[in-house]
Amino acid sequence: MRVVIADDHPLFRDGLRGLLEVRGIDVVGEARNGREAVDQARRLQPEVVLMDLNMPEVDGLAAPRAICTRTWIQPNSFTCWRVWRRARPR
Repeated sequence: MRVVIADDHPLFRDGLRGLLEVRGIDVVGEARNGREAVDQARRLQPEVVLMDLNMPEVDGLAAPRAICTRTWIQPNSFTCWRVWRRARPR
């Protein structure tokens, strides 16, 4: 399986890449923002795009729409996430 990871946090991208590659999944590209994700998907034609919802330039809601109109990737090929911070107990 060919995957592109899109997240604006390099540590998260590196960790996710490591987890996927250990399981034999081919990470063909990484993007730091939604604009790069659209470009990577168009050039690399992955089967799956893993995308953060909260990213600079183009967010994780607009980027999948742009990818689907410019490539053969279908909406069910996307997984988007958002991490919420919880307040620490006092």
